[in-house]
Amino acid sequence: LSVEQCLRAVEECGAPIVSIPGGEPLMYPEIGRLVDELVRRGKYVYLCTNAIQLKEKLEAGLFTPSRHLSFSVHLDGPRAEHDESVCREGVYDQAVEGIREALRRGFRVTTNSTLFEGASPLRMREFFDEMMDLGVEGMMVSPGYSYSKAPDQEHFLRKSRTNELFARMLSKPKWRWRFNQSPLFLRFLMGKHDYECTPWGNPTFNLFGWQRPCYLLQEGYAHSFQDLMENTRWERYGRKSGNAKCRDCMVHCGFEATAVNETFGSLRGFVETVAVTVTGRL
Repeated sequence: LSVEQCLRAVEECGAPIVSIPGGEPLMYPEIGRLVDELVRRGKYVYLCTNAIQLKEKLEAGLFTPSRHLSFSVHLDGPRAEHDESVCREGVYDQAVEGIREALRRGFRVTTNSTLFEGASPLRMREFFDEMMDLGVEGMMVSPGYSYSKAPDQEHFLRKSRTNELFARMLSKPKWRWRFNQSPLFLRFLMGKHDYECTPWGNPTFNLFGWQRPCYLLQEGYAHSFQDLMENTRWERYGRKSGNAKCRDCMVHCGFEATAVNETFGSLRGFVETVAVTVTGRL
């Protein structure tokens, strides 16, 4: 994709927040210019990265600190767990080095963690402490989605196991833990809410167009954002639809939007969010 194609897509859908995922965005030759243009337009940018090249790119002066730019660093837990998840030793330490360099230079840094079957609630709580000690602004956690083409199906979380894991992991959260997520979404993961997916909440644009219906499923492409919104059979997706591909999904890209709508679209949701924010109790 060219920078111009990316910018047209952003303007077409009118999103105030833009996530640049990968692959690895730092390998995109025009990533510096793309981020600059998005920030100049007042967009909030989350650049998702494994941070292996982050220190190098920062030293090269590719980015300028801004309240509109956050590096979202992929870390699936403590050192041993993360290195195992990416099948490469030493990646955790490289990522931490990149985080430290970004923070030293005044950049905003968050983390994103995808959890699978076998994840330890205790080890993840230790990881949250590590990230707070490191100085990241906030953390994002989500269960992994069971892609049908993935060779390792046994380690994807099912709904009941997701609730069990997150309930144990997030029970009695420490006051200093900061999550870059809606409190209601975290409570949903813990089994305290039963939300339906909002598949259009995080529209995805790539080389082929607007992906139907969401970031996780690949069932064709729309030629425009309007076409995506108006001509996608949304009733075919979400857990209540009976679609087997959606049955165990609890991923943030569909359910975070629902939680945010609940927060600002209902008095109950707003009061609950305020209560969690004030007390720190999930």
